[in-house]
Amino acid sequence: MKIKSILVSQPEPRNPKSPYFELAKNHGLKIDFRPFIEVVGVSSKEFRKQKINILDHTAIIFTSKTAIDHFFRIAEELRLSIPDTMKYFCITENVAFYLQKYIVYRKRKIFYGKAKFNDLCTVIAKHKDEKYFVPLSIPHKAEIPELLDKHKIDYTIGNLYRTISADLSDLADVYYDVLVFYSPSGPKSLLENFPDFEQNNTRIAAFGPTTAKALDKLGLRLDIHAPNPKAPSMTMALDQYIKDQKKNKK
Repeated sequence: MKIKSILVSQPEPRNPKSPYFELAKNHGLKIDFRPFIEVVGVSSKEFRKQKINILDHTAIIFTSKTAIDHFFRIAEELRLSIPDTMKYFCITENVAFYLQKYIVYRKRKIFYGKAKFNDLCTVIAKHKDEKYFVPLSIPHKAEIPELLDKHKIDYTIGNLYRTISADLSDLADVYYDVLVFYSPSGPKSLLENFPDFEQNNTRIAAFGPTTAKALDKLGLRLDIHAPNPKAPSMTMALDQYIKDQKKNKK
């Protein structure tokens, strides 16, 4: 079946030059964006039950902008004054720059990795004398504590927010040719909202091996996978799939 419509389980890109808009233009597609999950902050009361004193730590590890928002939210709710000596280790430069929303950037010791958590661990390993606090979600990637343990880092994980399935009831009677998922939470949300969902001719695209595994566990068929040798990004994988379909019809 010809692909005419795609639903991406993420917020709509703010950048007008997003590859998704180019993909829609090149193939005459209708591409909609809709987050399948919501992030809900843990209350200060819930956090206190974790019996963690943030000020016992000398450095913070941030894996996302969301983690930054909830860290400073909890700090404010607990009336904590984060010392100027606190060091910040961020997964990317972009995430590091986001700290400017809360601190005077140029007056703090800030470090960042290239993109993957393993890259950041290489940076962290050069500062083994620090005691790290890691604000994460419920659930979070097992890779994070595993890599920190591997590098023998002194750290404490604090659960500051959780991901829950968004209400998708308004999509009950809406059909898309392709559903695009970037994390295991996406397909989980789909089936929680629509337990009688039957895939049939709906193509499913997944980014990353953990998302692909989640589809398999949920009994869903994986049709488009990224990254792959020919397509390092999801939009490239979708573009390749659509082009291959057109060739096969000739």
